[in-house]
Amino acid sequence: MVCMVSRQGRQLQRYSKAGSRIVVGYVPTVVWFGRWVDGEMGGVVGVSDAEWRSCCRCIPYKFNRGYDDVGTSMEVLVVSSPKGNGLLFPKGGWETDETIEQAALREALEEAGVQGNVEGKLGKWRYKSRTYDAYHEGIMFPMNVTQELGDWPEMHLRERKWVTVAEAKEGCQHPWMKEALERLVRRVSSSRRNSAAPAS
Repeated sequence: MVCMVSRQGRQLQRYSKAGSRIVVGYVPTVVWFGRWVDGEMGGVVGVSDAEWRSCCRCIPYKFNRGYDDVGTSMEVLVVSSPKGNGLLFPKGGWETDETIEQAALREALEEAGVQGNVEGKLGKWRYKSRTYDAYHEGIMFPMNVTQELGDWPEMHLRERKWVTVAEAKEGCQHPWMKEALERLVRRVSSSRRNSAAPAS
């Protein structure tokens, strides 16, 4: 059975040691001038580590049958922002009664009406919020979608749309989102090549 009401309130919300709310999923923001260094994003001059708000993001994906090429067969799910600011990956708060993977699954269900398997992290990026005077640290996870529901908690607030990898790359509002998507495609392509290789 699926809960058809989104969680509300902050009673169980997780906070960082610096007092920032920890969020999973996708928050509409803009990338600043950071850089990716040895698996971690380099710092920003004048911003201490205590000022970063942790975020976790999920890229829901599925495959269409009949195609061998990942770029042709794989689609990713995007949702509309409640404020109408384009199409985004699902996001939300990470609460004290759940793991980060459970939070990502819950947010994908609440915002996009999908269920599936959260896979290993794609990476971590740091960026400045366009909406708030805050800095965020985003952790991206892929989610292999196993079920798409007809009804979900935020279906009246958001639209969902399956798009090709090329369409998603074209529509990515932020360079770090495109980089995470490219990492997912490389990972899936490598995994498919390895599983198709004859055993020695």
